[in-house]
Parts: sequence; C-alpha cells; structure tokens
Amino acid sequence: MRRLGGVLAAAVLCTTAAACTNAPPPPLVPKTEAPVITTTGPKVTEIVVGVDDVAGGYNPHSLAAQSPITTALSSLLLPSPFRPGNDGAPQLDRNLMVSAKVTKAEPFTVTYTIRKDASWSDSAPIAAEDFYYLWQRMRTEPGVVDPAGYRLINNISAREGGKVVEVAFGKPFPGWRSLFSNLLPAHLLKDAPGTWSNVLATGFPATAGPFQVRSLDEPRGEVVLERSDRYWEVPTTLDRVVIRRATHSQMAESLSKGDNQAALLRADAADVNLLKTIEQVTTQPVPRNEVVQVLLRPASTQLKDVKVRKAVLAALDREALIASGTQSGPSASFRADSYVVPPSRAGYAKSITANTLDAALSDQLLTESGFVKSAGGWQKDGKPLKLRIAAPEKSEPYVSLANRIKVQLKDRGIDSEVVTPTAEDLFSKELVESNLDIAVVPRVDAGDSAAALASEFGCAGDAPDGATPSPGNPAGFCDPALQSDIDAALNGKALLSDVLARVEPLIAAQAVSVPLFQVVDLLGVLPTMVSGVGTGAPLAGVLSDAPEWRRLDK
Repeated sequence: MRRLGGVLAAAVLCTTAAACTNAPPPPLVPKTEAPVITTTGPKVTEIVVGVDDVAGGYNPHSLAAQSPITTALSSLLLPSPFRPGNDGAPQLDRNLMVSAKVTKAEPFTVTYTIRKDASWSDSAPIAAEDFYYLWQRMRTEPGVVDPAGYRLINNISAREGGKVVEVAFGKPFPGWRSLFSNLLPAHLLKDAPGTWSNVLATGFPATAGPFQVRSLDEPRGEVVLERSDRYWEVPTTLDRVVIRRATHSQMAESLSKGDNQAALLRADAADVNLLKTIEQVTTQPVPRNEVVQVLLRPASTQLKDVKVRKAVLAALDREALIASGTQSGPSASFRADSYVVPPSRAGYAKSITANTLDAALSDQLLTESGFVKSAGGWQKDGKPLKLRIAAPEKSEPYVSLANRIKVQLKDRGIDSEVVTPTAEDLFSKELVESNLDIAVVPRVDAGDSAAALASEFGCAGDAPDGATPSPGNPAGFCDPALQSDIDAALNGKALLSDVLARVEPLIAAQAVSVPLFQVVDLLGVLPTMVSGVGTGAPLAGVLSDAPEWRRLDK
C-alpha cells in the first residue's frame, strides 16, 4: 500500500503546478463584512435565508461539524460524483462526471471519469488526488461519518492526468455510489499544517461549484455566496445567496417585511404557530440526515456488563425524552423506531414498539449485578455507581437531553454527571480515549444504510493494508456474533431488510443504543417573492437546489 501510495503521489498528485510546489496554501476565505451594494451599480439579484446559526466547522465528513449550515455549504461548494435525486437515490452528477461504473468484478473495481473542465476555484483540476485524500482520512480518522465503505477500498490509481480514477475494493460494495461525496481540495490540504480537525474549521480554501464564498463572517452571523466566475457549467440565475443568523422572532419579522425570502429553523410548537401567522408564508418540514440517539457504551468500565446496561436502559423513559427533545415541533412526527434507517428514508421499518422505562426491572437487574441500594444511591463493593453522560457543547437538543437523562437516572437512585466537551474533542478524543458511559450524540446518514449499520454497530478491525487500526464506533461496541450478518449486508450477499430483521433485535438485546427522533427543521418561504425554494433532495439540504432559485419581484 505504501508503494502504491507513493506511485499515486508521484504520478498523479502532481497533475498541476499548484499541486507540486512548496508554496504555502492560500489563505482561507477572509472573514470580511458583506459588501455594500451601491445604488449606482447594477442591481443585484439575491435571496436571503434566515438560519439559527452559521457556526464554524464546515467539514461534512466530521460528526463534530454536522449542522444545517454545513450541509448547505457543502452541497453548493464541494463536488460530488453522485447526488441524491428527488427519490433519495444517488444520481450521477454530470456537471462533474463523465461516467462512474463498475468495470471489474475481481477485484471489485469502480472507474470514475471526471470532466476535463471540472476544476477548483483556484484553477487546480478536480482529480484523483482528491479521491485519494478523502479515502485516507475516512478510513483512519476517528469521528467520521460512515467510514465502513471506505475501509473496503484496497487501492486508488489514476490515468489521464488524474481525470480517470480507478478504485479497487477488497470486497464487493453495492453501496459504492455513496462514497466520495463532498470531495475536498487535496492539493491545498494534504500538506497543510494542522490536523484533520482543522479541515474546513473556519472556511473553504477552495470551492468547486456554481457558487463561491464572497464572505464568511461567523461573529456577525452571515455568509454571502455569489455566482462563481470559474464554474464551467451553466451559471446560476441568482447573483447572490445570503445566509443570515437570527432569532426565531427576528426571522418571522424579516419574513413579514420581505427582508428575508426564506427561513430555516429548528422549531418547536410555538415557532410553527408563529410562522403560520405570517401572511403568504408557506411552511414545510425538512428532515436532516441526523438522528438523535443515546449510546450506552460497552467500552466503559461501568457499562461493560450487558445486565448493567439493561438496568440503566430500564431507568430511562424514552417516550419522555422524545417529547422533551421535539417540543411538539416537526421532529415529533419523525420518531426513530429503527436502530439504523432514519424515518425519512426508503426502507425504514419500525423495530422498537415499547417504551424503555421499567423501574422494577431496573432495580432487579442492578441487584442481580451485585449492587446494593442505599440512601446515597447504588453501590458495589463499596464503590458508588456514578455515570458520566456526555453531549457536544452548546449543541441542542443534545445538551438538554443529557440533563434530562441525569434527572431520570436520579429518580432510580443512579448518580450521574453531565459533561459537555467541544464536539471535536468528544468525537475525536473522548469517545476514543476516555471512560464516558453514556453519550447523547447524532447518528448521521451518509446515504447507504448498510454502511451505516457497519459503521455504527460493526467491529472496525484493521485498515486493508494492516498498517493502521481503524477507530471503533462511537459506542465502543463490537459483537463478533453479529459481524457475519453485518458484512453480508455491506457486501451485498444478503438483503439489508433481511439482515435488519435478524440484527436489530440482537442490537436491542445488547442495550447499546436508544434512538429517539430524526431532527427536522422548518422551512418558511415567501412564494410571492421567490420560486424553486423547497426542501431540496432528501437529506441533501434546502440549499442543494439553490442554483435553480429565482427572484420573482426583481
């Protein structure tokens, strides 16, 4: 593998002068204020979208960076060989690709042919090095989204100046179309100082699409995207898209005045009613690719015993957690009653039919596990049972739910504390190195449910070349008895629906995961002012259709 990597580096990665110089990478997009539009210049056609936040961390491959703004920006600024169609199925993006198809059965090989005119905003071509860089990072970095498919790849080679990419797998992978979405500019990132956690932390060093970043001002809460002069395909009808942070009341006011033409917010029942009062505003739910889940981690010392995990599970009131987290907003209609497939995706089937709360069972299981209940709580061998509950800092509904879990556990005499590390520390360090017992975190869907099953509940094993052990899943869970079924779904030897019917009851019996609900935002639009602004393709985000948006009043 090292020799093949060297060949690729020498023969492919130097396809442009920019990729083979020692010059430092160009600075990230400056955090400048939005430009002032003068009345003497040409009239600018723009659409303004209100959002909850534009917080930094825009790497769509990092669990720590998941947010509507990350999804929005990556869908417009980063290239993908396949994009979800209206039915959610991946479709070849012919704005980027000439073709992508399986060209060999043994070894299972997929050949991608990239358009010769497809390039990054700094004029470097989109090429094999971008595929190679993403593969290397996704198979070895902790806290990435659905790495299982990338770990099946044995080698990436290139021809025709890097525009033809051959990806050889160790095993068949029917879900290969879900790979290599949101490619990153390898020529700027592979030798840049810092680590994977710094990739797209504050902006985009280069983009490739119909829009480019005019300004990204996180403190001010505004991102301005404008039509890209370097885009090789049909230009957008809009000059500019402005994404602006605001409170929910501010969004409602801006919509009522026409200052904003759309708003995307995580809404509760009051917010739903608020938007309904605005004349001419239409609303639609927009499911994120994000399911809220509670992980009871077998990797922790306190919860390594399945009987203790079952006792803690029986102390939790899942119904109350769902009600608390959704606040009767759009997410309330998207209960996650499956351990793998999100409610909004094809193939979703309920496997959870009852509440988790069973106070008598919880007490019984703890007693059977050697714990004794006293006025101070549960103890075993003189040591108290105290659990550490983690949620990503300042991230809702995760922090609120972690605190609600603490209250529920206290009601059963189980002591606990809530810790809120930064999202980056939580996924890249705390869930890898430390002894967290419970984690309230997102399960992110990257497009292939078989890969999601393997990534969330499979045993990681070693990288294909044996050089680097692959990081474990966030729960620290591995059951060899399940692995053959998980591998069969991943490699296409068995239907996913059949595998889930066998595996999900076994996952439930292990008391590892408590899925709650899919996070669903609310989109408000002024159809008298704009057309084409809708929910976007499933799990692709509202801004995925922005190249087709139009202003009607200008």
